[in-house]
Amino acid sequence: MTEPRSDSAVPAFWQALGLPGIVDAHVHFMPPRLMSAVWAYFDEAGPLIGTEWPIRYRDSEKERLEFLRGLGVRAFTALVYPHRPGMAESLNEWGAEFARRVPECLQTATFFPEPGVAGYVRRALESGARVFKVHLQVGGFDPRNEELDEVWGILADAGVPALVHAGSGPVANGFTGPGPFGGVLARHPRLTAIIAHLGAPEFDGFFALADRHDGVHLDTTMTFTRFGGLGAFPAALLPRLRDLGLQGRILLGTDFPNIPYEYAHQLEALAGLGFGDDWLRAVCWGAADTLFGLTARVPGLS
Repeated sequence: MTEPRSDSAVPAFWQALGLPGIVDAHVHFMPPRLMSAVWAYFDEAGPLIGTEWPIRYRDSEKERLEFLRGLGVRAFTALVYPHRPGMAESLNEWGAEFARRVPECLQTATFFPEPGVAGYVRRALESGARVFKVHLQVGGFDPRNEELDEVWGILADAGVPALVHAGSGPVANGFTGPGPFGGVLARHPRLTAIIAHLGAPEFDGFFALADRHDGVHLDTTMTFTRFGGLGAFPAALLPRLRDLGLQGRILLGTDFPNIPYEYAHQLEALAGLGFGDDWLRAVCWGAADTLFGLTARVPGLS
């Protein structure tokens, strides 16, 4: 497989794999004011960033959507997340409206430990939410919080995945690492979860959770790229990464638009692992197709 070295080469990459496109499980679309605030935080290299992180795709929402469509990204999330109480429900409403007008979007919701959280999570599911974003680093909360126990149970029963930034990269806090989220999985072993960034930098611990829980998946976001802010992936885990990918438990993620390099570089880095075309097909399409039922839902694929 030829590694795509520029964005213009991305369509040829997935076409050569015989895919209908690619699926990106880790994309950020947010209400304009919130997206601007996030970009401003990146510009300041704040404490949760820890290093300079220039955003390459600082474009309008329309331009970002056209860009993804031009690459052949046939489905993607719109990962929203609150940093304080009182934000999540309005973000869920925005996410539902965004998914209604953007057919490629996997309707994304979120939550925060606060009174009424179980109620608005149920309402988000009823409105069509297909994935929930949980950012333990930005939110600064313990996922084992009592107010969230019912929520994890609701998601486990619904079979709707939670995409969780639980790793300590780029900067740790007291609730990141495999221990706290491992506690959630111990209590809710049927929960479907996608661990962002392959769990960087605690790769070993999160891969161990995947070994214990069949519902644990991981996304590739920013790993193996030239950006070193999340830690180096250990060579000893590469065989396990290959196996999990072939099992449909590794999903492509990029962090678009908040990345400091071309979109294609994430695909280039994954192709450069040398795991073969079947692995790339599973990571770039098959795993997400199984998890989200894309063939039946994405326009033009059924």
